[in-house]
Amino acid sequence: MTDQNADLDAALDRVVEAARAHLTAVKAAEGRIDDDAVWQAYVNLNNASFAYDERLLDAYGEVTPWDVESIDPDEADQRFGLGVGGLDGGEPQDPHSQVISVRQRRDYRVPSVSALVRAAEAARRGAVPEDEDPGPVESVGEAVLELLQAGDGSLTSLDVPELEPLDGLITVSETAKPLDLEAYEDSDGAGPFTPSADDLLIGRLDEHPYLPEEEEEI
Repeated sequence: MTDQNADLDAALDRVVEAARAHLTAVKAAEGRIDDDAVWQAYVNLNNASFAYDERLLDAYGEVTPWDVESIDPDEADQRFGLGVGGLDGGEPQDPHSQVISVRQRRDYRVPSVSALVRAAEAARRGAVPEDEDPGPVESVGEAVLELLQAGDGSLTSLDVPELEPLDGLITVSETAKPLDLEAYEDSDGAGPFTPSADDLLIGRLDEHPYLPEEEEEI
């Protein structure tokens, strides 16, 4: 059993090392989505955990709480194009000549203007130092914009009781050119969202608000 225990200890050490490496990669990525180093560290941590779990099961019939499956490192590399034009500096294979454009519209009803303004003012106060006057929120549009800014632009920041969601729409199109913000005035709310003649609509998703149980039709 001595060799078996030594193998188990070594496998556990690899899990700890992989966990630390994963945390280091996550911190370095600073929230970037689809970071190569984070993904590779994740694969290493996953596979180290899987190997330790398997060794523990073989040796003592025990398992860990980690419900993981082994990930093929080659497939993991392909996930980010590593080795085929990713981190090695080469050109990516099969480049897509078009740009994918995702456009979204979501409408809301305002049940109470005063309640919405209060929610926005609370969000504004939380974003400025205590010794500064955040100033009042003076309109419904300004209130919604304040909530969006507090949520870093995410539409989930509008999932609040002060706004009642109505129908929405998401479209996915292929366009020849990416968005050029400098080509539009700050006051132009239509131009950046208007498809060009060359855009190809791939599809659309219709969004319907979820109705509470008491409002659902029987």
